[in-house]
Amino acid sequence: PVVRYETVRILLGLGALENWVFEALDVKTAFMYGELDEELYMKQPEGFVIKGQEHKVLRLLKALYGLKQASNSWWKALTKALSQFGFKRTQSDAGIFIFREGNKLVIAIIYVDDILLCGSHRDLVLKKKAEFMKQWECRDLGEAREFLGMRIRRQGQRISIDQQSYLQKVLQSVGMTNAKPAPTPLPAGYQPEPAKSPATPQLRQRYQSMVGSLLYLMIGTRPDIAFAVTKMAQFAANPSEDHLDRLKYICRYLVGSQDYCITYNGASNKGLIHFTDSDWAADVIKRRSVTGYFGKIADGTISWVSHAQKTVALSSTEAEYMALSDCSRQVMWIKSLFSELGFMLEPLPICGDNQGSIFIASNPIQERRTKHIDIRYHFIRQKVEEGEVELFFVPGNTNPADLLTKNLGHVKFLLFRPLLGLTINTPKKSAKRTELHLARGSVKRG
Repeated sequence: PVVRYETVRILLGLGALENWVFEALDVKTAFMYGELDEELYMKQPEGFVIKGQEHKVLRLLKALYGLKQASNSWWKALTKALSQFGFKRTQSDAGIFIFREGNKLVIAIIYVDDILLCGSHRDLVLKKKAEFMKQWECRDLGEAREFLGMRIRRQGQRISIDQQSYLQKVLQSVGMTNAKPAPTPLPAGYQPEPAKSPATPQLRQRYQSMVGSLLYLMIGTRPDIAFAVTKMAQFAANPSEDHLDRLKYICRYLVGSQDYCITYNGASNKGLIHFTDSDWAADVIKRRSVTGYFGKIADGTISWVSHAQKTVALSSTEAEYMALSDCSRQVMWIKSLFSELGFMLEPLPICGDNQGSIFIASNPIQERRTKHIDIRYHFIRQKVEEGEVELFFVPGNTNPADLLTKNLGHVKFLLFRPLLGLTINTPKKSAKRTELHLARGSVKRG
């Protein structure tokens, strides 16, 4: 098990609000610490063969890199050691361990052999870090500056994350470092169509490689390209030249927006809030709707989703109701995580722009137009009744989740992008030059 990306962002946002310290370390040759339960043998390595016993083999007592069970053996050794240190694993995320000492809290964020330790009391965090380094041979990385490929920058209670270094490598690999910037991830109103002929192996390989790179960016720190990338990823099995051109268009957008990062502003004192939206029957081929939602804390985005719904919705209200229900499940997981961390939350707000879907979620009635809705989507009704979530209406033209459901025009895209918590964290001259180049005088940022 490894920590989820969204959990890392949640804890960074919470750390900005609570003014936590973040310390990082890396365990050297982590897989070799795992003890094996199975009976395994290996040939004597070249250069270490014992004379007169060349016919013998070695039995492995500990794991080696390359074994199928090496990572799991390391996980068991890590869990055992953390338990001895006084840490307890959370049920909400298997990569999060908690240590409590009175009202003091230390959280260990684990991704294989990369570890972040955070908490409000620096002395206690450093004490636990020393215990880690005494147990295993580690590299002390000091204050966290990078984790899971995300660069972490801190200025007081402002924590920013980005993948600028990886983005530059992606642009360089596809030969688009100096490409002309595009104002949006995809042209407004663009609807991709299936390829009419089989793709060549070369085209398919190139397309899938680009999609994988863009997906990694989207999952980490770029919610603004979520709709575009997931939409184009649907054609990875049999892409066309037109599809490849649209991937290049996304790269052109990234050329002009590579200075953007997600910023958590602890001084804002803003708690959790989610926005949800749906684009009814957006898929012109299968007629399925698109669900989009995202959550924020400390004025920065922590999680986002943009995907096609599993079934065809018969009305825009039904599509919005399904999106609300999907979002509510994410909200309940976040609430469970915060509960294990020791934070008791008020009913969490979810904002949508469809009055009908909010009414259906708030009133457990069955009508002719809604009785066919799959029972699993009624999960949100129970959570509204129990007071776990609270629904609010926002006008459609001010709902930033719209950015995750369709190709918006330039003006509306620039209006909603800052609401995702994306900011430019570069010197003012560079930031201003980038923004003016993108806007071309049509609209000012802010």
